[in-house]
Amino acid sequence: MKNIGQAVIAGMGTALPPSAAQDDLWKGFFSDHYAGGRRGLAQRIFANSGVRTRQAAVSPLLEDVSGWSTERRMRRYQVEAMPLAKEAVGRALTEAGVAADELGLFVVCSCTGYATPGLDILLARDMGMAPSLQRLFVGHMGCYAALPGLGTAADFVAARGRPALLLCAELTSLHLQPTDPRADIQQIVSHALFSDAAAAVVLTPSSTPGGYAVSDVSALTDTTTADHMTWDVTDLGFRMGLSPQVPTVLSVHVRPMVDDLLTRNGLTIGDVDGWAVHPGGPKILDVVEEQLGLATDAMAPSREVLSSYGNCSSPTVLLVLDALRRRADPPRRVVMLAFGPGLTLYGVLLERS
Repeated sequence: MKNIGQAVIAGMGTALPPSAAQDDLWKGFFSDHYAGGRRGLAQRIFANSGVRTRQAAVSPLLEDVSGWSTERRMRRYQVEAMPLAKEAVGRALTEAGVAADELGLFVVCSCTGYATPGLDILLARDMGMAPSLQRLFVGHMGCYAALPGLGTAADFVAARGRPALLLCAELTSLHLQPTDPRADIQQIVSHALFSDAAAAVVLTPSSTPGGYAVSDVSALTDTTTADHMTWDVTDLGFRMGLSPQVPTVLSVHVRPMVDDLLTRNGLTIGDVDGWAVHPGGPKILDVVEEQLGLATDAMAPSREVLSSYGNCSSPTVLLVLDALRRRADPPRRVVMLAFGPGLTLYGVLLERS
């Protein structure tokens, strides 16, 4: 794919709320939350989640939001998301050396909170972005939203020659579901995996030493499996549906999509020395590793992010990329992969300048 211009990741910033150990979350809250016929099953799922610590803007160890109305949860989202988002955006702008009023486009991805004016308007106001700033809010795409967001921002930079900013901010902790002794496995898995975070990326049209140019973007959606992953708005927050068949569906599609992305750029899997794969769970990473024929250490950054931060939905793949680029010897060529409702697979090819 030949761009009119070039879009380079010139700065990244992350922000995390307070963290807690998975064992402490189990013992201090979830063991009682599942005190019934599902307790033993829930304990095993928590222990095998691949998560060691994770973050919560609204920790169940301090506040039980499971009985809150959706309205109350949305009001709290604005209170908690704004400072987290400001921190991530501020760090990304500082690293990129870009002033807020120089931005031409601001893309915000979030599936865990909605209000108008939203994060895009309030942050633009509070951080001194220009009145002529173009804004785009991407909602309810879920875990893969960072990659279409990144692709859209990169297209703007390449076509217009102006900097753009991407922000992914998620507060999954606000969507804790009520106690149910018959709770289905999907809810238990969601409660064992999901976490809160914000991550921001600044893209510029000029080459930055060590920056990653966005070379290509790929997508594939299998709508025959649309019911395998859901995120329903209920009177008690948003409820996750997560079929155990997701890894199987992913195993069918991930290799063909990656091969297509690389082939049209004259590359093979062997030419890629960095993999930023969304850690939706241990089985997801196992499937990607197996289907792409990767060495175990290729998935190490994704597994470490899952262990240290949990599944933070849309910011998570950016956390993995941030870990890769901070290595003493950063990879030259990176493929980012993320998966979510649809079922949808997204891939982005990055090349280091």
